[in-house]
Amino acid sequence: MRKGLLGATVVALFVPCVMVAQPRGLDDTDIMRLKAVGGVALSPDGAKVLYTISAWEHPAARGDTALGDRHERRSHVWLVPAAGGTPRQLTYGERGESQPSWSPDGSTIAFVTARGAGTGDDAPRPQLWILPADGGEARQLTTARDGVSGYAWSPDGSHIAFLTTDTLTREQEAKRRRRDDPQVYEGDFRLSHIWVVQIASGKATKVTSGAFTVSGAPSWSPDAKRLAFAASPTPMIRDERRDAYVADVATQTIERITTTNDVEGTPQFSPDGKLLAYAMLPHEFVPHKDGIMPRTLRNAKLVTYDLATRTLTNLGRPDFDVSAGQPRWSPDGKELWFTASDRVYQSLYAYDFAMRNYVKRSRNALVGGLSSSKDGRTLALTLDAADMPAEVYVQQGAEWAPRRITTTNGWLAERTLGKSEVLTWKSKDGKEVEGVLLYPVGYQPGTKVPLVVSAHGGPTGAHTNGFKGGTSPGQTYAARGWAVLYPNPRGSTGYGEWWMHANTNDWGGGDYRDIMTGVDAVIARGIADSSKMAFEGWSYGGYMTSWVVSQTGRFKSAMMGAGLPSLLSMAGTTDIPGYINTFFGQPQYDGSIVNANIRKYLERSGISYSDKVTTPLLILHGGNDERVPIGQPMEFYRALKDRGKTTELVFYPREGHGLSEYYHQLDRMKREYEWLAKFTLGQGTRTAM
Repeated sequence: MRKGLLGATVVALFVPCVMVAQPRGLDDTDIMRLKAVGGVALSPDGAKVLYTISAWEHPAARGDTALGDRHERRSHVWLVPAAGGTPRQLTYGERGESQPSWSPDGSTIAFVTARGAGTGDDAPRPQLWILPADGGEARQLTTARDGVSGYAWSPDGSHIAFLTTDTLTREQEAKRRRRDDPQVYEGDFRLSHIWVVQIASGKATKVTSGAFTVSGAPSWSPDAKRLAFAASPTPMIRDERRDAYVADVATQTIERITTTNDVEGTPQFSPDGKLLAYAMLPHEFVPHKDGIMPRTLRNAKLVTYDLATRTLTNLGRPDFDVSAGQPRWSPDGKELWFTASDRVYQSLYAYDFAMRNYVKRSRNALVGGLSSSKDGRTLALTLDAADMPAEVYVQQGAEWAPRRITTTNGWLAERTLGKSEVLTWKSKDGKEVEGVLLYPVGYQPGTKVPLVVSAHGGPTGAHTNGFKGGTSPGQTYAARGWAVLYPNPRGSTGYGEWWMHANTNDWGGGDYRDIMTGVDAVIARGIADSSKMAFEGWSYGGYMTSWVVSQTGRFKSAMMGAGLPSLLSMAGTTDIPGYINTFFGQPQYDGSIVNANIRKYLERSGISYSDKVTTPLLILHGGNDERVPIGQPMEFYRALKDRGKTTELVFYPREGHGLSEYYHQLDRMKREYEWLAKFTLGQGTRTAM
């Protein structure tokens, strides 16, 4: 900061300007400037941390990059001392790098990258590369025709197991290149299998084969002779069947450990090689005629499998109402560590085998990317917070006291953020509901401000008390003087099994009332101006938006993103029909036409009440969305438009269920705000940024 005579003179001459100056919050271009931290890997000796930074890059930039060149989202590998210090970028590839990891002795770094020329069918595929940790040139290790999707070092550091999709025959490849490629729906599957590559020679050997597809990087046994993995009969996302297997690396023989189709994640070998640990979610639905069952909405339980006795031990406890995530063993084998949704946080837990209980290790934190030193005394992880995007932290000892060692978005210190508050309220039935309220920048208590309500996706998901810097309403709205409410109604995760299950057969019922009572609570606190409110959401949040505008006129504007307003057609066209069946049952097509099942689908669809909609509705959707197919927004748009309702439908070409392209994300933010501001604040309102 500059001080002295010049500074004093400036203050004296321009006091009125200083008095009226407003703190600057984040605008849309700031959101696109944010860098994301992930891929944390702690060196075996606990001294150094590898991590990735993802950001938008402009590979063909010439002059002003806003005038038409493409932006690509890429990540690169960085290194920082665990004690703190200046981070150093290790990789600079034109197509980016990801999944960094250390060899067991800490001498080598592996990562995945696609390097080389070519585009389209001839574009390079992501391969494994290795780099000496003490400096030198990286070298390519694999040449998998369809690229590498995941990998794991052998404990002795001599090999790496990796996943790749089975290659096409020459005839199949030739037909695909000449576009002679009709596709059988839910057929012609490309399966993924495990290969093992030798570090010294680069020789790769296929370990698994068969009518199953492996999901996730495998786990090595301590003696480096076996690999544990999870696999499904098909790669379809709706296929809920997953079992555990163990493969012998030398003989390529495979043993199926489970037959109940209920394995969640990759089984992990214990440090002594005697047990496998994994999460299990038993199915409670009868399979459809094709053998695939609807999704079960229960907590995943940790289990161990004794390889010698072939016995399974369920580590679940009635007093631990948490759905366990992917476990990892502590180096001494005395604990299992995992993260799990915990109200508005993502908490770190440990299962203690001696005490036979669970302990929460973190406090009010959003934990991600856990990595351990060889002795288990040091952990590296990422923490996301309401006032800062995710950064790398180091945790030592049992007492929770993480220390931040990176500052990736230091320029945020030049901006003023709206504060977040975790709040609770009572729903119509007396149940307590929780959510997060983001206040406007510089909010003064007692001031009534515009409110936008943002419904989360899922419904088995949850809003967290993290940094609100995405393309959904967040800090950019706070900078413009809005408050944002992020409710977690029944159906949300992180609040126990009952709450997660509570909107089964009741979309638009208790969950809707939970949200509306939250709005009432913010109004009652004198924060929200009830005459200036808007509603928005994406995916299930889009469903809720369609339901809200069909049930109430209290919101002046709304945005439905990737929403499903027509549940019956959704059940027959989505790539996850079993998920919809979980909540409403399989549609009853038996000739009865009007039955209780079909009636429920229709009664809980926003489109059924199109005549009653008065709220101006903006509809945004990915042009290639298979999760919520494009018929959903088209149906609702047609129903509203033909009835003279105020609506607009925008498709984003090439996009799936979320928006991944730079200009599409930017357009979503600008278009949504302009729509909400126009109809909520007045026709003459201009965007503040």
